[in-house]
Order: sequence, then structure tokens, then C-alpha cells
Amino acid sequence: MPHATQHADVATTELDSVLRGGPFHVALRAAIAARGLPLQRVQHHLSRHGVKVGVTSLSYWQQGARRPQRPESLRAVRALEEILQLPEESLIRLLVGPDERTGHHRSTGRSHHSLVEASGVLQGLLAEFGTPRDGGLHSLAHHERVRIGPRRELAERESHHIVRAHRDGGDRYVAVHHGDPGSAPERMTVHALENCRTGRVRWHQDTGVLVAELLFDTRLRAGDTFLFRYAVEDGTAGVSHEYLHGTDSPGGQYALQVCFGSGTLPVRCHRFTQQSAAAPRSGHQELALSGRHRSVHLVEPRVRSGYVGIAWDWD
Repeated sequence: MPHATQHADVATTELDSVLRGGPFHVALRAAIAARGLPLQRVQHHLSRHGVKVGVTSLSYWQQGARRPQRPESLRAVRALEEILQLPEESLIRLLVGPDERTGHHRSTGRSHHSLVEASGVLQGLLAEFGTPRDGGLHSLAHHERVRIGPRRELAERESHHIVRAHRDGGDRYVAVHHGDPGSAPERMTVHALENCRTGRVRWHQDTGVLVAELLFDTRLRAGDTFLFRYAVEDGTAGVSHEYLHGTDSPGGQYALQVCFGSGTLPVRCHRFTQQSAAAPRSGHQELALSGRHRSVHLVEPRVRSGYVGIAWDWD
């Protein structure tokens, strides 16, 4: 049946194109059409994934009359990627990325665009310091504790580092904090908590990136270890949905703990990885939230280049 095969090839090509460029409703409509599934069957498959979405809502989504925004709706979109045999993050990316200028504030996740832009801004800020990012230090262990405040905002991040010098002369560490969308880095405060003091601080308002020097007041020799602790007081943005840690070089152990304030427990948490700022997310895994301790965590025995993080859904 050459005509049917030809038609399928054209449909697949069109689907690949709209998955790359959007908009979301066109990509969703093309994906459903390519799989030949009526909306009732799509709804049935979603229910088997534990997600309830009405046929009317699905119809509105593929027409562009409405846009998935609530956490339950975004979970449905992720399930649709699996049901419709699409690449991971292919539909979600169109909702949180820059391609659809609908005026809706994204409700979860950092877009590829924002991460790429922030990474470019970061390079410029680091250049102002005139020193290598790692300062001649190799990370042996890094524990981050993120506190989510009563307004569900990213209130504070505390970092505890253990490093080893891989050359003589290391006397500082350059810390980077990337606030949530809408944050005001000029109103953030860097606190040197242990074995360091704050040096120069720079920021970029549009991306929410803040860079700070932490001075050791001692020069390390190659092989020396050093322990220091600092915090960034934030609380300048709106509702937070995730925290991710990025590095451009492999390192030692990394642990991330997210602590939620009174009355702010999310309904679901998961971990994810991302190879680069422009890459799709992968490695999704549900995480157990401790209701008693109001926290969730992940541990990486050995950090690889890229990003690792925790995302959460509110009710």
C-alpha cells in the first residue's frame, strides 16, 4: 500500500516539524492524528496513567482554545508524551518554552530558553572576576539545603562544600545562584557562614543570576582540603516549582534537600537530570516526601556534567 505508507511518512515529517517548533496545540493535534486515536481512547489511556482529563478539555487543548496550566493538567501532558509515543519533554517544552507568546506565565519548570540565556549571562559575569570558576578546587562533597517559604517561594539556599585544591594558590570559591523567574537578585543577600567571607557580588536582573566570591583568607596548596559554608537569602520571586544544580565538570558526592515550610507541602515530587541547558530532561523518578520532616532529597554519589534537580507539584 504505497499511498498509505507515503501518507504516514508525510504525517511523521509534519509531526517532527511541529514538535520542534510548536505551537503546543498544533503539535498535540498532529500527534493524536498520527497515532489515529479518538479522544475517547486518549482519555481512557490517561485514566490508566492515573490522570483524569475530560474529552472536552482534550478537544480545547488541541484546538488552542485552552492551555494546560494546572499541575494535574501538566501531569496529563507528560503522560500524553508516553501514550502518543513522543520523545520525553517534547510537548512540555512547548508549554514552558518561548515559542508560544500567549501571555500566560509558565506554571512549572525552567524553559530551555531561560537556561541557555542564563548560562550565557553567567559566562559574562564570571569573566568580570578574572578567575577560573573552580578556583583550582575539586569538589569532594556538596550538600545543598533549599528552604521553601510560607508563600511557596524559594526562600533560601544553604550550601556546605568540602573541596580539595588541585594546584597551589587557591583562596576563593565563586558561588552561583539562579533565582526563580521574576526574582530580583539585587535584593538577595549572600551570607558567609563558616570558614569564608563574602567578596565581590555581581548579578543580572533579567535572568535572576547572582554570582558571589567567597574568600578563604588562606592560600591552599595542591592536595589541601577545605570546608566552607554559605547561604543565599532569596524570597524575591513567586511560587517555586523546582530547584536544579548545574556543573560543567564531574565532581564528588552531591546531595540536595528541599525543605517545605508549614502549610506548604506539595502533592508530588520527582527528580530529573539534564545533560545541558539546551537538552531535554530525562531520568525522571518519583521521590518520597517525608511528611513528618517536611522534606525531600536526592543523593548523587558522583556528580556528572550537566544538571540534576528536584521538581514538585502543588495541589
